[in-house]
Amino acid sequence: MTTTEETPIGYGRMHRKEDVRFLRGHGTYVDDVTLPGMLHGAVLRSPYAHAKIVSIDTSAAEAHPKVRAVITGETLAGLNLAWMPTLSNDVQAVLATDKVRFQGQEVAFVVAEDRYSARDALELIDVDYEALEPVVDARKALDPDAPVIRDDVEGRTDNHIFDWETGDKARTDEVFANAEVVTTQDMLYPRVHPAPLETCGSVADMDPITGKLTVWTTTQAPHAHRTLYALVAGLPEHKIRVISPDIGGGFGNKVGIYPGYVCSIVGSILTGKPVKWVEDRSENLMSTSFARDYHMHGEIASTKDGKILGIRVKVLADHGAFNGTAQPTKYPAGFFGVFTGSYDIEAAHAEVTGVYTNKAPGGVAYACSFRITEAVYLVERLVDVLAHELDMDPARLRMKNLLQPDQFPYQSKTGWEYDSGDYPRTLAKALDLVHYDDLRAEQAKRRESGSQELMGIGVAFFTEAVGAGPRNKMDILGLGMADGAELRIHPTGKAVLRLSCQTQGQGHETTFAQIVAEELGISPEDIDVVHGDTDQTPFGLGTYGSRSTPVSGAATAVVARKVRERAKIVASAMLEVGADDLEWEKGRWFVKGDPGAGKSIQDIAMAAHSSLELPEGIEGQLDATCVYNPPNLTYPFGAYVCVVDVDAGTGQVKVRDFVAVDDCGVRINPMIVEGQVHGGLADGLGMALMQVMAFDEDGNHLGGSFMDYLLPTSMECPSWRLDETVTPSPHHPIGAKGVGESATVGSPAAVVNAVVDALKPYGVRHADMPLTPAAVWCALRGKPFRTDLAIT
Repeated sequence: MTTTEETPIGYGRMHRKEDVRFLRGHGTYVDDVTLPGMLHGAVLRSPYAHAKIVSIDTSAAEAHPKVRAVITGETLAGLNLAWMPTLSNDVQAVLATDKVRFQGQEVAFVVAEDRYSARDALELIDVDYEALEPVVDARKALDPDAPVIRDDVEGRTDNHIFDWETGDKARTDEVFANAEVVTTQDMLYPRVHPAPLETCGSVADMDPITGKLTVWTTTQAPHAHRTLYALVAGLPEHKIRVISPDIGGGFGNKVGIYPGYVCSIVGSILTGKPVKWVEDRSENLMSTSFARDYHMHGEIASTKDGKILGIRVKVLADHGAFNGTAQPTKYPAGFFGVFTGSYDIEAAHAEVTGVYTNKAPGGVAYACSFRITEAVYLVERLVDVLAHELDMDPARLRMKNLLQPDQFPYQSKTGWEYDSGDYPRTLAKALDLVHYDDLRAEQAKRRESGSQELMGIGVAFFTEAVGAGPRNKMDILGLGMADGAELRIHPTGKAVLRLSCQTQGQGHETTFAQIVAEELGISPEDIDVVHGDTDQTPFGLGTYGSRSTPVSGAATAVVARKVRERAKIVASAMLEVGADDLEWEKGRWFVKGDPGAGKSIQDIAMAAHSSLELPEGIEGQLDATCVYNPPNLTYPFGAYVCVVDVDAGTGQVKVRDFVAVDDCGVRINPMIVEGQVHGGLADGLGMALMQVMAFDEDGNHLGGSFMDYLLPTSMECPSWRLDETVTPSPHHPIGAKGVGESATVGSPAAVVNAVVDALKPYGVRHADMPLTPAAVWCALRGKPFRTDLAIT
């Protein structure tokens, strides 16, 4: 049994169907795939952040008795495969040809009979490098004397990628010129890593007889990968099958294509055998996609009594050596335009400049919707800095400026249409749950006593925009962001739902079955959800940016309603009445005014496959398809309050309490929502206090293991306290908005606000993430502490 006794068919608390196989160790991951005659690949990576490749000698490796092939950039160039497209219309080296551009970049690929031999053979490859000066600090990337990283592009003379702006600059400048109070703050959201439980890997099998390529791979977007493989390899898409089995976490890290995927494909083509490549943890931390890395200068204008008037921002975005971000084409800075947050303001303007540096390509939507985490952190820190400037309670300042329920749908000053919400109610609920006034009284008493244990209270309010498309406004590499769904009801009333989205642990097999159950009245246990196989599922752009429920969930609801309408026609023939004479209740159609005369969905399914005579033009069987193009994004929101204790002597931070009140609209399965929120809160806590990808001045990566790159465990996390408000989205067929990633969006600012609040008696109004004990100790004593380069 997977359902609880009190759970009705449809929405409600239901244990995840997937957990039966996961808890028993029966999940299937890429590294579990074993094929007859399979070979193994390993990647040789650059020890330099920036260096010219003078020569590569692979003869010793090729002489290894168990090595079947050694592939270099020169090999790929001969096949026209040395460079591949990124999801941001840039190109990235599969294996370096001219020079290496970040430490850990792929230089050669060895295919051997076993993984150990492949790794051993890497040591036999002799590469002669000529070291070049690296660009590590994004703030120096555009200096006139900065080395040009992407000199592979003809005519390029600098490290500039793009300039993007949003809002009304003239109106914003006018508001700031007339404002009574203007407060500024420079802040860094440092480079962090999604660090999924499972690293990236692939198994490629090119069948020399049929010419069909099958790739098992750790991807969040199987159909997008298939299209890109077709573009790179020149194979027709119907000859490519991408299978994404169980994935141990993605968090945006597994959206793009990595060189190791392409190399495994080339290895299979060259050897005629299946080739498996799976990276180790150090490779994952060093070279796969990072997130954040935004240098932000923010300004906020207000009246003396705290009415926020405007916000303006300048951002320097570090995209690493190749622009590999998975942002919609028209949004090179993602959805950063939501930086106005949840507040009613008069004007806003932002400028974002993207630059290349000698770091691994970055910018993935790590547990957020396309840069909204950075946007929320910016505005919520600015509001706290303004509260500090005005000597005003930060919660009261927010309550004074939040959008009101009667303002929805609300058009933000940067063009985003917020769908619905009751922001003041949500913030009030969070403050009540944490007993905010009592906490402030306790804090005042501690400060009067001169306690060495400093107490801080941090508040953050966020609005996120999730559910990308609409496809007429949003695409990735020319591919629209609609999602597909196919639903088939078998004669016995059991169902199969095929989806284009891909789960990485969010519970899709349960949630989407519950949507069908709610619409048709079939038990969720009788609904099989198929995903992650391009030969078995409809086209769609996958799972990231909190798209699953807002887009694929909507597609599921729509396709189930199509089936329900087809069932109505069949039921009318069975009951010998007109279709308009029927009414629906969950699980059955019945005659109006005569509830006893009805047919269950199971009866109708059997009849749809029988010899029953249907009206002319009506096909039998209960099948339907849907391609859902969302009319707008949805806008979940929430209020978070964090309470910390800080040891003034050591700088150690302890999170005493954390209250999170989220509004994600309709909750299909509250248990899954709560689990997602727990994970997102832990993400945010880790980013605020522990996680940072550090580099020294030579571009050496300093976080190549979990001894160096710290992740939060249960020991660092408090017992999260959750609550909710419910404001359904009018744009969504089932009123859901999406949640889980929102917790990662809102929590870092709450934690940092709490720590800075604790340090307020020392004159500290801002401190950059992560707030490690050393960083807090330096902030208390007015000493500088760099987090964007080496931890010193």
